[in-house]
Amino acid sequence: MIEVEAVSHAYGERQVLRGVNAVLTERRVAVIGANGSGKSTFARLLNGLVLPDHGRVRVDGLDTRTDGAGVRRRVGFVFTDPDAQIVMPTVAEDVAFSLRRLKLGKSVAARVVDEQLAEFGLAGHADHPAHLLSGGQKQLLALCSILVTEPAVLVCDEPTTLLDLRNSRRVADLLDTLPQQVVLVTHDLDAVLNYDRVLVFDDGRIVFDGPAAAAVAHYRAQVA
Repeated sequence: MIEVEAVSHAYGERQVLRGVNAVLTERRVAVIGANGSGKSTFARLLNGLVLPDHGRVRVDGLDTRTDGAGVRRRVGFVFTDPDAQIVMPTVAEDVAFSLRRLKLGKSVAARVVDEQLAEFGLAGHADHPAHLLSGGQKQLLALCSILVTEPAVLVCDEPTTLLDLRNSRRVADLLDTLPQQVVLVTHDLDAVLNYDRVLVFDDGRIVFDGPAAAAVAHYRAQVA
């Protein structure tokens, strides 16, 4: 369970969140809103990448301010640009790097890497330079490298923005099949229609919180 309690946050003099409250228990939660509405900052609060100026955020009872490491073990984060989180030279090395804190034996880690690459359709690219993959393959690698650590929650900040339609659908379909709780920030209104709950942000506040179809209708009316 994710609890956001009376959270406000500013970057310098620019207030980006204003007294936000939300308790997220649903398996699929989407966050929509215009650029600058506060949705990406909200997403970063959920695993402690951003700490609130006021209020608090807790994940399964762990406070992001005082238990950041524990929160990040539970909450994986996927960025818009996969190049921002691919850290190793090759595809297999990048996935293996994510496993380091689990202290698996070398042979066990290699087996896990092989299994995960196969699951994400990257088995033939294990020794390929990671940053030379296609955009869609990079995002799949970023997802693979996060999910191999088996987080309970996956927060995705506009993961399909830089992808073409085919790869956008591929990533969206993958997110639909995951057992983890998924919190998706997106501009793709069609992608959220099968989500359990959708939050609409405007000017740093949640202005609508409810079923997907109603939330999308609210947002469309808001920007019309």
